[in-house]
Amino acid sequence: MKHAEERSYADPEAAARKLVELASVEAVQDGRIYIERINAPFLFKLKGSGSEFGAGLKHAIERGWLWKHESGTYVKLMPPGQDLLSRT
Repeated sequence: MKHAEERSYADPEAAARKLVELASVEAVQDGRIYIERINAPFLFKLKGSGSEFGAGLKHAIERGWLWKHESGTYVKLMPPGQDLLSRT
């Protein structure tokens, strides 16, 4: 007997892939994608949780798919083969 639904984004890999897909929107200046452009759809449209968002974002950054500014206000899609440590 199951008492809880299975969460679509409980796996950080699945959440990270969805975040990268959401980040494929038109970027503003210098390739910036404001965090609310991916946060709001993930939380409210897709019904993901805050912890799933955080784990997915962390996973995407570790994989080199996204880069997050130190202020946390925006992310950038990383080009294939781009080294995360070379970004400033």
